[in-house]
Amino acid sequence: MRPTDDDPGLLALQFGRQRAACRLVPARIPRSRCDTDGYANDLYAPAAPDDWVDLPDFLSFDRARITALLMCVAAGALCAQAGTPIPWMIGPLFAMALAKWRGVQVDSPTGFRGGGQLLIGTALGLYFTPDMLVVVARFLPWMVAAGLFAIVMAAVCARLLTRLAKPIQLDAATAFFACVPGGASEMANLAARHKGRQDLVVVAQSLRILVIVATIPFLYAYAGIHGADAYAPGAKVVDAQGLVQLLALAMAGAWAAWRMGVPNGFALGPLLATIVLTGSGTLWSAMPVWLVNFGQLMIGCSLGARFEQDFFRSAPRFLWAAAASTLLAFLLSSSFAIGMGWAAGVHWSTAILALAPGGMPEMSITAKVLQLGVPIVVAFHVTRMALLVTLSWPAYRLMLKVMARATALKRARTH
Repeated sequence: MRPTDDDPGLLALQFGRQRAACRLVPARIPRSRCDTDGYANDLYAPAAPDDWVDLPDFLSFDRARITALLMCVAAGALCAQAGTPIPWMIGPLFAMALAKWRGVQVDSPTGFRGGGQLLIGTALGLYFTPDMLVVVARFLPWMVAAGLFAIVMAAVCARLLTRLAKPIQLDAATAFFACVPGGASEMANLAARHKGRQDLVVVAQSLRILVIVATIPFLYAYAGIHGADAYAPGAKVVDAQGLVQLLALAMAGAWAAWRMGVPNGFALGPLLATIVLTGSGTLWSAMPVWLVNFGQLMIGCSLGARFEQDFFRSAPRFLWAAAASTLLAFLLSSSFAIGMGWAAGVHWSTAILALAPGGMPEMSITAKVLQLGVPIVVAFHVTRMALLVTLSWPAYRLMLKVMARATALKRARTH
């Protein structure tokens, strides 16, 4: 059953007239069903690929967006000067979240997350040289095992979330899909198909990214972990003509992924297109450092913009429960990663990033900045994403059967 507008537990990241749809659960909908800012009025409209926008929306820059952009540039520069890990993502992320929490009128420019994913996906694809593809292929069984482990981990964390979120009565679909480390829009749509709370799933998924991004880089920086693996992009020189061709190829890949409805298409499309190019031995150009940093800024800005004032006020008990389940997921994934790394011959710091319950772009950025096995981390996250999108639904059905059988056994013992 859908939550109603007067439901005190209703959590949408953009309040007003349910403005979350186009941002976190993107919806391909006619202009007549959107308000004047281009946000969908119907949170439950059919989902489309990430960051679907009209061209006029993409080109519009009002005062709130210009202020956000300037603030994020300043925050990134300040964090870079202070030596903060992944400063051009961490700085804008926390600056935007803090500004939103304080009620400052700022907003992420439309399409920023998609644009940032395109730039980062392109930069990551340059690591997959022919020799590196051979190395990555050796870890394929471990990638599949990690993806299956993520599903089991989600079921365990869902139990914790259900217990800690009381008095909010979470149904099984909401709890499970809120804990699956997949894309927010994909998991929200799967929850809705099973009559789950789409809004709560979106909140938990967004908070998961924030907690992981705020935890791992600082833990690694505190421990002095940097450059345990010696992987480098194939192209090392920036060529103006080659860069234009590379970005054109990336945009074509993003468009193709968008047309096919691929989850995180603005990251995966350019990534796969660049992998094909680099894997064939063709090296057009390296990505300029400033362009990669701007891609990080775009992702950090769009992530921070999700956390409206009402986000922190509406149901604090659920937020604490979601944060606790995320930390449990991090502990479980890290434990499995250390064991897997020992067995597979992967450095534990790289293995933890490869299995971390964060998003693929965010964890890959961390690996790139800290020089921690970028191709390994990217390949693990891409494989996990494919498995989660494919197997989350049947895994949920299996979980329901296991729960029903356990309940039946428990009742039989009591009688």
